[in-house]
Amino acid sequence: MTAYTYTTRATPTPNPQAPKQEPKNRKASTRTVLIAAAAITASATALIPGGPTWQGALVLAVFTAAVGAWVLTPLDDTWIALAAVAVLAVTGILAPDDLFATLGADLVWLLIAAFVLAAGLTGSGLVDRFVAVLPARARSVRGLAHLSTVALVVSSLAVPSTSGRAALAVPVFTALASALPRMAKALSVLFPTVVLLSAVSTLIGAGAHLVADQLLREATGDGIGFLRWLVLGLPLAAVSSHLAVEVVLRLFTTREDRRARFDLRARFPPRGPWTRTERFAAVTTGVVLVLWCTEAWHGLPPALVGLIGALAMCVPPHRVTTGAALKTVPWSLLLFTAATAALGSALVGSGAAAWVADVALSPARGAPPWVVLTVVIVVSTAAHLAVQSRSARSSVLVPVVIPLAAATGLAPAAAVFASTAAAGFCHTLTSSAKPVALFSDIDGVPTYSARDLLRLSAVLAPLHVVVVAVFALLVWPRLGLPLVP
Repeated sequence: MTAYTYTTRATPTPNPQAPKQEPKNRKASTRTVLIAAAAITASATALIPGGPTWQGALVLAVFTAAVGAWVLTPLDDTWIALAAVAVLAVTGILAPDDLFATLGADLVWLLIAAFVLAAGLTGSGLVDRFVAVLPARARSVRGLAHLSTVALVVSSLAVPSTSGRAALAVPVFTALASALPRMAKALSVLFPTVVLLSAVSTLIGAGAHLVADQLLREATGDGIGFLRWLVLGLPLAAVSSHLAVEVVLRLFTTREDRRARFDLRARFPPRGPWTRTERFAAVTTGVVLVLWCTEAWHGLPPALVGLIGALAMCVPPHRVTTGAALKTVPWSLLLFTAATAALGSALVGSGAAAWVADVALSPARGAPPWVVLTVVIVVSTAAHLAVQSRSARSSVLVPVVIPLAAATGLAPAAAVFASTAAAGFCHTLTSSAKPVALFSDIDGVPTYSARDLLRLSAVLAPLHVVVVAVFALLVWPRLGLPLVP
């Protein structure tokens, strides 16, 4: 198993002769003042006639400060989220038992199990075999792009991390870029684009999905679940990913490039029959996926099924040990996911989210549900420009979307799913998502620039809004997710 280390920004080298950092300190002070002013303003909403209670205003103040810190400061996102829920616990808004229960909630255990399963699959060599076998069948640039997309979409069913899937795709990308140097830029844009858009296929595709599902379950008593998410999300993932391929080809290749013929079988030779380890890894993962999809029949919660599967993946003939598999778990991400879920729960439980939704609803009162849903999709798509973390965006949007949906006649599940799917778009800036940062700087391979990302986003963002809206209004109601209750 190959490990890839990457950063989203270069580490500066200290220069003793450099001028004093007064302008930088001044900017930091300005940001601190802005965050404090926003938090104070939010807390003052308790004084407005018809405003939230003082508990709701305090939650709103802490939430506003957290969002401001995520957007304006270089502080670690996980530290900010944990600090926010710690403040709520100290002030008595969030019971300490509830806080620690969130850190040990089903969503955390489900993610741990998913990462252990992914480590076992990767260690068996099965993921490398699958990701590389489809490009070897390509004979044209368009065929290569779409076959690679198929591999990346399918990989989202078993590998829960977008950054993990992006890292697994790097060796394939470098081999393709070496064989087809004229296609290097297009492929470097295509891989992270598809990785991010295909994450919506499953409930475990991103921590934000688990946050959204838990908040929906707490607010309405019923979540979406693994099978329902798969039925709704996989078609959207496939359609949006393949449409994105055509956008990338149109923007970053010429007609001559797309007509070129080639044979990549020498670059990706057949690997022979499956090994015993690969077969066992496939069976273990397949059984877990089937049990996740049939929860209604056997009644075992997904987290427990995942835990049993993770335990099975760490014994012979599998090649990973428990210690090695647990080292692949991004513990910071898990803590961040749990903390943002707790923050979102506090927003809903305190009534702050309902008050914000009521204020936001005032311009749209009387509008039909489909208009409100379209606005939710547009705002959720644009949210990555302000809040970079996917889970943080869900903790910001979902608590407001749920009461907004209830007040406008929308089904909360439909509004939450559409918002979460739309919020998966994060392609505009290098810092918008880790896969984008990873593919922006690969040694020895020319990739894309910031201007290239803006070109892509200018076309893909409106298309993404349209595709999600079409699915929400026309497709998902036929798949069991009605627009209105």
